[in-house]
Amino acid sequence: MSQIEIRLPKMGESVTEATITSWLKNVGDVIEMDEPLVEVATDKVDNELPSEAEGTLVQRFFEVDEVAQVGDVIAIISTDGDAAAPEVAKETKTEAISSSAPVEIREASNGSVSLEKSTSGKFFSPLVKSIAEKEGLSMKTLENISGSGQSGRVTKKDILAFIKNGGTEQQASKTAVASASVKPITTAPVSSSGGFLSNIKEPNVVAGPDDQIIEMDRMRKLIADHMIMSTHVSPHVTSYVEADVTNVWNWRKKVKNDFHARENENITFTPIFMEAIVKAIKDFPGVNVSVSGTKIIQRGHINIGMATALPSGNLIVPVIKDADRMNLTGLTKSVNDLANKARNNNLKPEDIQDGTYTVTNVGTFGNVMGTPIINQPQVAILAIGAIRKVPAVIETPEGDFIGIRYKMFLSHSYDHRVVDGALGGMFVKRVADYIEQFDVNREL
Repeated sequence: MSQIEIRLPKMGESVTEATITSWLKNVGDVIEMDEPLVEVATDKVDNELPSEAEGTLVQRFFEVDEVAQVGDVIAIISTDGDAAAPEVAKETKTEAISSSAPVEIREASNGSVSLEKSTSGKFFSPLVKSIAEKEGLSMKTLENISGSGQSGRVTKKDILAFIKNGGTEQQASKTAVASASVKPITTAPVSSSGGFLSNIKEPNVVAGPDDQIIEMDRMRKLIADHMIMSTHVSPHVTSYVEADVTNVWNWRKKVKNDFHARENENITFTPIFMEAIVKAIKDFPGVNVSVSGTKIIQRGHINIGMATALPSGNLIVPVIKDADRMNLTGLTKSVNDLANKARNNNLKPEDIQDGTYTVTNVGTFGNVMGTPIINQPQVAILAIGAIRKVPAVIETPEGDFIGIRYKMFLSHSYDHRVVDGALGGMFVKRVADYIEQFDVNREL
């Protein structure tokens, strides 16, 4: 029988594993080349994986909600139409585990074992269980290995490192004790001596008889973890500036119809504001950095992330790479393309990676300003408020008078470890200056 192994492909520079969220084909189903086979989710984005072959699906190695590592065989497709799943399929998976392992898998002295059920409730992927069985590791040992994966899961890398270092059940127990003795960072205030004044824990909330309990979806959990991590890592400070956007408002109103007729694209305010932000970053590159320990990494590219709402209501941050190399038309097309991909759940891992500065438009929800949380490992984020028509004092050579102007607030949150108030404040003021000085006679 001619068989094709379908492996979990590399889906981004930092992505090492993915969760199977839905199989789109059942065993025995016929599948065409490039037809969607399975839906997977990473800590970055959700993806449909197309079939790399035409034939019949004869074997699936992972169930829904199980985690596969990049390079793992997740399915077998028969190209000669035989839907029977042969025993060789399981051998193929075992061989894939061995061939992809960075260290040699040794024969356990006590032979392979059949793992008993986990008593701790921890989840272990079929791959990790298979390696443990081959190495003769008990479930107790497996549960005590410190995991580096999502939610502390033991990954292939973790178990192979444990084996390579001559891991034993005794070592695993010591590792577990050592891990348990490390106290997590909390939000408690710090005393002058460096110790915590108190330990703050989440409240234990009891649902009432008329309350509804809604489980967070996977992405909401990831967002929650990322936001908590950011507030722990970075001392946040926010500076506010009000910008007069009357020139931008009038110019866009004048050109939007001709622009759409020529480019088949809608020009929104977002790319216009991004252009001003990019100019300000060039003036103040200190906001386009990351922090690694006591080192400041000055980014060589200006990659602007734009917080975008998904159909589920969650937010994701697609990234416009090298935004400083684009003109306004290019920025408009990039903004529209990424926004459409987000709305249709078509973003790829590379679409949301390598951002160096983030913009979020709270004005979309009718908010005049906000205090955004930094998108780690960046050090700053700008929130754009709603544009409002307000009375304002207008200064002229002939004197001052009251007029109607279009205005909005810019809220700039930054990491006070490396961005001082002067830099953070001057940057957002410079963004406002570029917006207010927009040329109403500009041509595209």
